[in-house]
This record gives sequence, C-alpha cells and structure tokens, in this order.
Amino acid sequence: MLHLMLDQFQPPVLHALCLGAHSDDIEVGCGGTILKLLGMERQIHVTWVVFSSTEQRRREALESAHTFLQMAAAKDIMIKNHRDGFFPYVGGQIKEDFEELKAHLSPDLVFTHYRHDLHQDHRVISELTWNTFRNHLILEYEIPKYDGDLGSPNLFVPLEESVCLRKIDTIVNSFASQGDKHWFSKDLFLSLLRLRGMESCASSGYAEAFYARKVVLR
Repeated sequence: MLHLMLDQFQPPVLHALCLGAHSDDIEVGCGGTILKLLGMERQIHVTWVVFSSTEQRRREALESAHTFLQMAAAKDIMIKNHRDGFFPYVGGQIKEDFEELKAHLSPDLVFTHYRHDLHQDHRVISELTWNTFRNHLILEYEIPKYDGDLGSPNLFVPLEESVCLRKIDTIVNSFASQGDKHWFSKDLFLSLLRLRGMESCASSGYAEAFYARKVVLR
C-alpha cells in the first residue's frame, strides 16, 4: 500500500472546496478529514457549499459548518435552497452555481460525492464537480444509506479516535431534524469509520475513505 502524507502535498493544500447536496453530507462524508486537515500547522481557506436546505436545515448546516471550520484561516459558507430530491430536473440552475464558483476560485483540493452514489442529488453534484474542476485534485466521499451503494474506495485517511468522536458528536448535536432517521446514529457512523480503518490498516483503527479517480504522480 502506498502512503502519501496529507501535509506534504505539492502544491500544498491551502484552499479546500467542500461540496454537498444536502445539509449533513459534507460532515458525514469527509468531516473527519476536514478536521485533520485543519489541525495541521498550515493556514487553510475552506469554501463550504451546501446545495439544498429548508429554513431549519439551513440553521443546522450553518451551526455545523462553523463548528467544523473553527480552525480554518478563512471560511466561506454557502447554503443554497435547491429542492431536495429534484436535482436532475433543475440541473441548469445548479450548473449556474458551479460556473459562479469556477469564476471566483481555484481550490487545491475538492471534496464531492461518489460518482456512483444511488441518490440522484448526490450524482448530479459529483458530475458537475468533474465538469467544472477538470484540472484539480478531487476526492469523492461516501454516504451510508438504505440503498446499499457503498463500494470499494481506493484512498483512505487514517483518523485518531478522538477526531472520529468529535466528528460524530458534532453531526448528531447539530442536525436534530435527522434524529428520527433509522440511519442517523452514532454507532452507524463509527462503524463505517472502523470498517475503513480496518481496510487501510490504520494504526488507530479508524479512517475515512474516498475515491481518487485521477491522480498525477510527478
């Protein structure tokens, strides 16, 4: 297994773009990696974009994002209000959002949804990410769900148990509206982190996993 150091990327990660279809997607998919990245001795700017929300979900998303990004040198949090579940049918409007992002920033690292996620909203965000940021390092994160679409990721970020627990506690405390969902539980989130930690032989036993579809080694 090839080991790459997150804090030794060239060029270094100074600006991360986090994209999520719904208000808790970024946190569930890559929240631990964001916390690890911001814990390094480097000034990092994070742009955090959520594409669907209601008033309650917007408040929850803002609270969660501010908590996760406490250590960011700079942060831009954008909460859009596209209709949940209808992204394929309003794709033109969402494409305009991506074009606006492209006109104003060029991140070193982009986090987005897994290309083969079975949720239609997630797939649209993944497709538009690749359409828009063609010459960037893109990592696709995974979201556990009823559909059973977890795959075999090829990139892992080991996480200390304390980071995992901080991630999970923030998610559960921030998103009260999701508390009655059968998949929204501390043990499920921790189980996936433990599974990916086992697969990557992480010394801590925990990891987040991603799909890195295009990486250039120099």
